[in-house]
Amino acid sequence: MADGLVGARWRKSTRSGDNNGNCVEVAGNLPNIVAVRDSKDPGGPSLTFSPEAWTSFIRAASRTS
Repeated sequence: MADGLVGARWRKSTRSGDNNGNCVEVAGNLPNIVAVRDSKDPGGPSLTFSPEAWTSFIRAASRTS
């Protein structure tokens, strides 16, 4: 895990109904970073976004679902 993600509190979406681990987890508790990872590989790579970029992504994704 990258040093900048120490202390991240990861959570799955409340809308995720997949109990097989095929989910994305998000950590939004870190200052100025929103981190995203694959729940099947918690020690693997993570993507990081600014809070503004993450909010824009969520809004855009909500419009298409």
